[in-house]
Amino acid sequence: MKLFAKIALSTVTVLFVAAAGLFWFALFSERPPLATEQATLAGDGSLIDYCALPALDSSGKLAADIPKGNTPGCSYSHFPLPILRACTEPLPDGAADIRGLWIAVTGKVGHIERVEQCGTRTVITSSGIIHDSGPNSTGGFTSNDTEGMVLFTIGDREYCPRTSAGMVWNQNVLEFRVFGWGPIVVKRYLDGQQLVWEYADGSTTRMNRICTLPEDQKVPTPGGPRYSLFATD
Repeated sequence: MKLFAKIALSTVTVLFVAAAGLFWFALFSERPPLATEQATLAGDGSLIDYCALPALDSSGKLAADIPKGNTPGCSYSHFPLPILRACTEPLPDGAADIRGLWIAVTGKVGHIERVEQCGTRTVITSSGIIHDSGPNSTGGFTSNDTEGMVLFTIGDREYCPRTSAGMVWNQNVLEFRVFGWGPIVVKRYLDGQQLVWEYADGSTTRMNRICTLPEDQKVPTPGGPRYSLFATD
């Protein structure tokens, strides 16, 4: 019994330390430097016709020439310009062309997302966050962003869980793997004219293509419980 108790205590201790380490990493570890070009963040992505997709004809930059897109803080303040707007590298074999602006009609109805592709790089911009995975000029292959959901604030600073995922095409299905090597948590693929989004919570969302950003999507809605810690008021 004493041996069993020691093993149980050791197991609980290891799990506690691991959970504490993960919590610290997700909320308090230093974010990577913001590499997104300021002109991209300052620009207005709501003015673009997303049904007029640029030709991927190798006439412009390669994906690896463009700085990585990062979510500024916990969220962008308004819908930014496309990260890959100057990139014209053709898509690789096995990658479906899912570029454009999409709105959910089933599942997470009303969800809006912009998908950019260039070479083996994919950027998804939605709900205040920018997920960028693939070759770039400033950072690693995997995304290094947030969930955009502010868990709590301390003073004027917002704390939101970090995320990291690699996006890889597998027979025309875009698979998101945690940290680039972990389990598949998200899939995106075309089904006819719709973009299908399978999420980690078990939901399946179908999206239709739209050409312009709805007015109510220009500024993201603040998300998360936003608990105020150590407030003086």
